[in-house]
Amino acid sequence: MEKTNVMRLLTATKIDFLAHEYNPDLTDGNAVAAALSQNPDHVFKTLVTQGATPRTHYVFCVPVNRTLHLKKAARAVGEKSVEMLKQRDLLGLTGYVHGGCSPIGMKKKFVTVIDASALRFETIVISAGRRGFQVELAPGTLGEYVQANFEDIIEN
Repeated sequence: MEKTNVMRLLTATKIDFLAHEYNPDLTDGNAVAAALSQNPDHVFKTLVTQGATPRTHYVFCVPVNRTLHLKKAARAVGEKSVEMLKQRDLLGLTGYVHGGCSPIGMKKKFVTVIDASALRFETIVISAGRRGFQVELAPGTLGEYVQANFEDIIEN
């Protein structure tokens, strides 16, 4: 399997992970979870937002079958509000394209919050930084690596 930058970063820091490959034409998170034979509750998508404070951005990781609760997300990062980053701005800001965005290896360090539901699992699956590739690792290890907090940030 081809290695992505995320895989190289994890390998360089001796973090255990499993690499998964899927058809990069799949764009729906639930379809990706099914292709990987994974429970969608344990496959996480990476969402980038813009805060009410000028030029502030935040990263949130939530299960692919759930929706980010914007008010909870704003509270988790101490903002009045957050809104989703426009797709056209994603590559320039993070270095990643839509559908291949990972909390690992972004161009810049952003405040990151992972939904607390991740802690129910021994491992979670996140993007490996390119469409068609995912990595599976312990949520605590991911949180420590990207210096994330774990909060309830999904809609009920």
